[in-house]
Amino acid sequence: MFSSAFTYIGVDPTAGQKPMVFAALNDNLEMLALSQGDLDEILAFAAGQRQAFIAISSPRRPNQGLMDQDQIREQLVPAPRPGRWNNFRVAEYQLRQHGISIPQTHANPGDCPNWVQSGFQLYQRLEKFGYQPFPTADAERQTLEVYPHACFTCWLGRLPFPKQSLEGRLQRQLVLYEKRMQLPDPMRFFEEITRHRLLQGKLPEELLHTPAELDALAAAYTAWLAAHHPAEITLLGYPEEGQIVLPIAEMKARY
Repeated sequence: MFSSAFTYIGVDPTAGQKPMVFAALNDNLEMLALSQGDLDEILAFAAGQRQAFIAISSPRRPNQGLMDQDQIREQLVPAPRPGRWNNFRVAEYQLRQHGISIPQTHANPGDCPNWVQSGFQLYQRLEKFGYQPFPTADAERQTLEVYPHACFTCWLGRLPFPKQSLEGRLQRQLVLYEKRMQLPDPMRFFEEITRHRLLQGKLPEELLHTPAELDALAAAYTAWLAAHHPAEITLLGYPEEGQIVLPIAEMKARY
């Protein structure tokens, strides 16, 4: 654990061409920022941090073809069948073996969705600011690859409700609230529902964060956990291809 004050930033670039959503926490899990911006705005925010862990909800780099190598495949449990899973990253294969779906990352960056290409650019430009891949001993600026759907799955011990649904937003915010993050108690949502509101079709959604905000907050919390309690995380995949950081010490066999 680091003794100096760090900032823990989560970035959700999945909106593609639209502004990315980012959240920032301090050592006490107090929210420093929850906003959106384009690539340059997020880089400016990151550049202003002397000490920071930045968790990005996007692959670090394109598929490096490790699943084509026999020596890699033989080390995996379970070992993939011949001819299967060749076009996946190792971390993606491992997540899917636990029942957690994750998009496939292509070898050619141009074949990847816009949001993935934005993620590639973000990692690359952060490296120019001195950010190094987690875990790098004693580095004051580090980046992590995270996958919020997997984070919430691990915390819940089961697959969550769809994140765009009302119940999915309630569920995710409740998970983060119970981790002492400074968020509105989502259970207040039910206290604010009245007969009049239901008849008017006006629910108190101002009490809930958006799916993108919840993903960014989950990423920021994972960055905080990786810095403060590294024994409570799991790394999947290989560094040369991109490791996914999960906020749990031991995964269930199947979710």
